[in-house]
Amino acid sequence: MSGQRWEIPAEWRKFRYHGKTLEELLEMSMDELVKLLPARARRSLRRGFTLEQRALLEKIIKARKALAEGKNVVIKTHVRDMIILPIMVGLTIAVFNGKEYVPVKIVPEMIGHYLGEFAPTTKITKHGEPGLKATRSTLFVALK
Repeated sequence: MSGQRWEIPAEWRKFRYHGKTLEELLEMSMDELVKLLPARARRSLRRGFTLEQRALLEKIIKARKALAEGKNVVIKTHVRDMIILPIMVGLTIAVFNGKEYVPVKIVPEMIGHYLGEFAPTTKITKHGEPGLKATRSTLFVALK
């Protein structure tokens, strides 16, 4: 990323992705970065970005400039298949899970994963008690 610099928190300075620090990852070209990613992400990025992914990247670049100025911006998106790149680290992206937007704070450990991995589309099922209190019809059943 050229031009704008933002302060990297101390706990992220120790982070390394395949032996590269976050600063080195930010300065790499896309071709060099793609070589470090897992096979699925490598293939996806070599095929290029979709129109929706390009629009999201433009929003991310604008949000990075706002982050450098000290503003905190939340980007809303439906693009769950976007691979998390080093330029996204530090941003909050609200990913749509089919019902609502789930805010995802991007940290360096997420690089190479998909945005959708951090916004689950299904909830964990918690079943009620069997018998009494199980249905509406048992509300008025006399207790023993």
